[in-house]
Amino acid sequence: MTQYDPRSLAAEEFINDDEIQASLAYGEEHKHDIELINQILDKALAFKGMTHREAAVLMACDLPEVNEKILHTAISVKEHIYGKRIVLFAPLYLSNYCVNTCTYCPYHAKNKNIIRKKLSQEEIRREVIALQDQGHKRLLLEAGEHPKENPIEYILESIKTIYSIKHKNGAIRRVNVNIAATTVENYKKLHDAQIGTYQLFQETYHKKTYEELHPKGPKSDYAYHTEAHDRAMQAGIDDVGLGVLFGLNLYKYDFIGLLMHAEHLEAVHGVGPHTISVPRICPADDIDPTTFSNAVPDDIFLKIVALIRLAVPYTGMIMSTRESERIRTEALKLGISQISGGSRTSVGGYTIKDIRDVENTAQFDTSDRRSLDEVMGWLLANGYLPSFCTACYRAGRTGDRFMEYAKTGEIAMYCQANAVMTIKEYLCDYASPKTRELGLQVIENELPKITHEKVRLASIKRLKRIEEGERDFRF
Repeated sequence: MTQYDPRSLAAEEFINDDEIQASLAYGEEHKHDIELINQILDKALAFKGMTHREAAVLMACDLPEVNEKILHTAISVKEHIYGKRIVLFAPLYLSNYCVNTCTYCPYHAKNKNIIRKKLSQEEIRREVIALQDQGHKRLLLEAGEHPKENPIEYILESIKTIYSIKHKNGAIRRVNVNIAATTVENYKKLHDAQIGTYQLFQETYHKKTYEELHPKGPKSDYAYHTEAHDRAMQAGIDDVGLGVLFGLNLYKYDFIGLLMHAEHLEAVHGVGPHTISVPRICPADDIDPTTFSNAVPDDIFLKIVALIRLAVPYTGMIMSTRESERIRTEALKLGISQISGGSRTSVGGYTIKDIRDVENTAQFDTSDRRSLDEVMGWLLANGYLPSFCTACYRAGRTGDRFMEYAKTGEIAMYCQANAVMTIKEYLCDYASPKTRELGLQVIENELPKITHEKVRLASIKRLKRIEEGERDFRF
């Protein structure tokens, strides 16, 4: 029997099946233990997080009044730590060439319907200018796994190209990367290329299901994939992002596995994941409909979001345009702190004019198809403070240093001021008249929330300088 050890670097020891099964059983046993449930929620409300076993109890609980209390507690924790700030980004798909045979992804090697495409550096330049012209400052690079078409050298050259492009007032200030598991040596190269967060989804933590879903290709190696974040952190990448594709496997199992992975990173590296993503499986080209047999209903999905927020209160949570406006509206209240806007999941999707070409290279369907300005207007109208801030990464506030600021609450002062300044840039350079009007009102409302007087007064002066044409202020 494999022993559970959160400090181990072996995947089957830190994501231990026996421990997950025992935790699920513990949750069922105590799901109506009101005294224990209240203790867990009180701990979470004090921003002390939850263990995976404590989270299992709340996940198993089916009492309506408790589930309502879970949601309200998540709202309180989210508002205390993040306020109304929502970070915005866009994915940039470089290539859909892939050698893997993942059964849920249209990029799989056997798919003969999809048009294969890889962006040249000039095409990347045009895509980035299109994204800058929307107002984006933060990108997430995506590419299929293909040693010949998408080698690490291609990824590195693409990052260099992206950072070099300055169009009008546009600039990409942070490039996050979501590529296949790789070696420590290659992660060092990504670190030296000044990436932000390295993001890799586990898809599912259930080893047997994982292997069935990935029958051939490099990704079929469960341990190598699951241990990737450790290699990235060993290479000097402070910020790593976790995620599972909810619906591939039974959600309770993957939920517990996800929290155990976060606990493992904390135990080994002294800092947990910088972000956790919560994608749900959605329809795509050449994917068997039976793949969706474990689909997670909306109410359960929102409960998952709330419980992750309670378990890891200082970790950023990401939701993509896979989800509809309605679900994203609810999820923002409960825990989501980063969303994509105006996204295209196809290679070259920001400059392709023919919608058929966009659809023929897409990884998945998007439910929220609004433009970035429409998303901005929606956030502002609902009292949120959209942010394009990249200051922490550029100031060296990453990894355990970021968490030190976050847990003391000091980071909120920087975040609030930086968010106000980046939204002012957007309003000056890209916003429609209606969005600009909404944004100016939100800035007026949010400025008093900068509690440090010197930072607040400096922010007011910098806002004036932004109005006069200067850019890229940060604390």
